[in-house]
Amino acid sequence: MRRPTGHSRVFALAALLVAWAPSLQAQIADPDPQRFAADFAEFAAWDAKNYVPKNAIVFVGASSIVRWNTAAAFPDLPVINRGFGGSQASDAMVWLEESVLKYDPAVVVYYEGDNDVEAGKKSEQIFADMREFVEAVLAADPSTQIILISPKPSLRRWQWWSEMQATHALMRQYADSRPTVHYLDVGTDMLGADGQPMPQLFVSDGLHMTPAGYEIWNRIVGGALAELHIH
Repeated sequence: MRRPTGHSRVFALAALLVAWAPSLQAQIADPDPQRFAADFAEFAAWDAKNYVPKNAIVFVGASSIVRWNTAAAFPDLPVINRGFGGSQASDAMVWLEESVLKYDPAVVVYYEGDNDVEAGKKSEQIFADMREFVEAVLAADPSTQIILISPKPSLRRWQWWSEMQATHALMRQYADSRPTVHYLDVGTDMLGADGQPMPQLFVSDGLHMTPAGYEIWNRIVGGALAELHIH
C-alpha cells in the first residue's frame, strides 16, 4: 500500500473537501485539537521504541476506543489502538496523519460522534466531519478498508438518541455508496426489550462500557473483519 507523504497534505485535503460539505446552520465551534498534543507525543514515543505492524488494523476514535482492549479482543490480528478520549470527529480529522496515515493501515476502525452530540452538534455537522476523515484516508490510499462504528446508545446520553439515529442514517447511506466503507450498527444489540440501553453494559458513569458491552462490539467488529478476510 502506497500513499503520498507529508503532514501538510491533510490540511490541503480538508480545503479541497469543503465543496461537498452540506450547508450547515448554527454550527457548534470545534474544540481545540491541540489539547491532544501530549497524547500523540506519547504515541510517537511508544512507536519509536516498539515494533509497529505492517498492514495493520488501526482503531481510532474517542474513549470507547481507548478503553477497548483491542489486542486481547483480536489477538491474532495486527491491531494498533490510537484512541484518544474525549475526542470529536473534528479532532480525528486534525490528527489523521499521526493517528492513522503514518501507519499505512490495511483497515481503519473508526468511532466518533458520541462526544460531538453532547457538545450540541447536529447530525449533519457530525457526519460532515466523519466524511471528511474518510475521504482523506481514501485519498491517501483508495484500497484502505474503513469500518464506521455507529454512535452507541448509552444511559447518560439517551436524551440525544434521536440525533444519533440521524447520524446513523447518514453514515449508513454514505457507506452504501462506497465499496471500501463499511457501516456497523452496534446500537441495536445494546438495547433491551424495552427499547432502552441495557444498564449492565455500562459502568457507573452510564457512558463507558463494561466487558459485556465490549463483548457485543467484539462480536460485531470481529464478524466484519472476518468478512473482509482479515485473519
